[in-house]
Amino acid sequence: MTTVLRYAAFTTDPSGGNKAGVVLDATELTDDRMLAVAAELGYSETAFLTPLGGRDYRVRYFAPTMEVPFCGHATIAAAVAVAEQTGPGDLVFETKAGTVPVAVDEELRATLTSVEPHVQEVDQADLQEALAALDWSAADLDQSLPPRFAYAGARHLVLATATRERLADLSYDFDRLATFMTAHDLITLQLVWRESAAVFHVRDPFPVGGVVEDPATGAAAAAFGAYLRELGQAGPDARLTLHQGEDLGSPGLLHVELRSGDPRVRVSGAAVRLTD
Repeated sequence: MTTVLRYAAFTTDPSGGNKAGVVLDATELTDDRMLAVAAELGYSETAFLTPLGGRDYRVRYFAPTMEVPFCGHATIAAAVAVAEQTGPGDLVFETKAGTVPVAVDEELRATLTSVEPHVQEVDQADLQEALAALDWSAADLDQSLPPRFAYAGARHLVLATATRERLADLSYDFDRLATFMTAHDLITLQLVWRESAAVFHVRDPFPVGGVVEDPATGAAAAAFGAYLRELGQAGPDARLTLHQGEDLGSPGLLHVELRSGDPRVRVSGAAVRLTD
């Protein structure tokens, strides 16, 4: 029998954040078994760890319907789970996206450092299809934050809306958006409303994973940090706060840090173990 620990990530409240499964030793598990465990649990992702020696782990991430190359909230959850058993400190997660260092402090708050990110423009036809699937119009967009594909371990489409009301009113065509995302190798859409220069509210549809919406998305947060830096909308040493999950009744808090001289993006948050 596979032991699956359950956590809520990017929160200290068990009723908030994004739930993740964690398997601390998946050495003997096949791909089919990992997918079945993730599907049975039903969370956005479950992290499967294989110890490599010391504080290094191979980590694979499965959503209910697919494997994803990298998942931020399950990384935070897995790091806290390891730290609860072995103590705080530095970890190294070897993922399909690359090497992801994770530091866990004495308060069991984890900070992941992404793989090197990149940002790409979106052509008009792709933008129109994404908007149609969301039932959004071009008039809903914030023209100061143009659409971009952004990657920091997983690929996302960043779309910024001009109003908080538009972000709150999310009802999309599940199959149409999933088809679009599959064609463009997207894990989520990062839908954004800017409250201030350093505070944002975000939502992440995740139909390709069999989930209507991801409540707190660390991989997308890292990609979004890279996006803001690419556009010159964030300074070289910026600290950003992302609020996510409020519209789902599961609020989470993600902290994004950019450092001058380092193209990678750091994403921090808490995690709490679920016992019920």
